[in-house]
Amino acid sequence: MPWGKVPTVWGVFYAWEEGGAIVALRFPNQEPGGPLQESPVFGVLAAELSAYFQGGIEGFSVPVRWEGPPFFRQVWEELRRIPYGETVTYGELAAQLGRPKAARAVGQALAHNPLPILVPCHRVVARGGLGGFGPGLAWKERLLALEATHKTKFSPR
Repeated sequence: MPWGKVPTVWGVFYAWEEGGAIVALRFPNQEPGGPLQESPVFGVLAAELSAYFQGGIEGFSVPVRWEGPPFFRQVWEELRRIPYGETVTYGELAAQLGRPKAARAVGQALAHNPLPILVPCHRVVARGGLGGFGPGLAWKERLLALEATHKTKFSPR
C-alpha cells in the first residue's frame, strides 16, 4: 500500500502501511512522492500521535513492523526500552547491547530507523550534545522538550 496522510496537532505526517502495520513514518517536512491512499491504521496512528504530542500518552499501540540488518533490528528493539522522558548516549546504548565500541554503528542504525517517534531514536543523544536526527534537530529538540514537560505523568520517579 502506498503512503497515507496522518494529520496530527503538530502537522501532517505520512506513513506507509503493509498488512495492517506501520512500516515507515515521515515528518511534515518529508513529504513522500507518489499517490496517497487511506487505511484505518492511519486514523489510529493520527489519534495516537496527537495524544502523544499533547502529553496524553507515553507509548503507542498501533502495530509496527520493521526490516533491516540484524544489528539494526537489535538497536531498534532496544530503543523501545528507553523510558519516556529519558535519554541515553550512543555509547551507553552500544554498551547496553553488549558492544561498547559500537557507538558509530548505533548511530547508523538510528539514521536508518524507519519509524521515528514510534521507535524513539530521539531519546539517544551525543555525549556532548544532541547528536543527529533525520527529520531535523528542531524536531528532536521539540520531542525531548515535550517528554521533559510530561515525564512526571508517566515516570514513577
